[in-house]
Amino acid sequence: MADQNDPKELILESYRIEGITESECRSIFLDWALSVGIDSQVAIAGLLETYGTDNPDHPMTAILKDGLAKLSEPRRRGGWRSRER
Repeated sequence: MADQNDPKELILESYRIEGITESECRSIFLDWALSVGIDSQVAIAGLLETYGTDNPDHPMTAILKDGLAKLSEPRRRGGWRSRER
């Protein structure tokens, strides 16, 4: 049965591929992010708990941690609203 955070099992399969590179993991992560229909931050945290704990040195774990960190960083508002008036 597929994990609710990884319905297409893309992340699971990346952990199964021996010798996978960070670049390949990033591509898989992007495909996952575009196809997931739930809160990404919650899903990434769940994936890290499910797969990252047992595979701390795997490149996908690094990508997931990076994705979680970037989602939690505040975003700068650009354009005319950020300029002094």
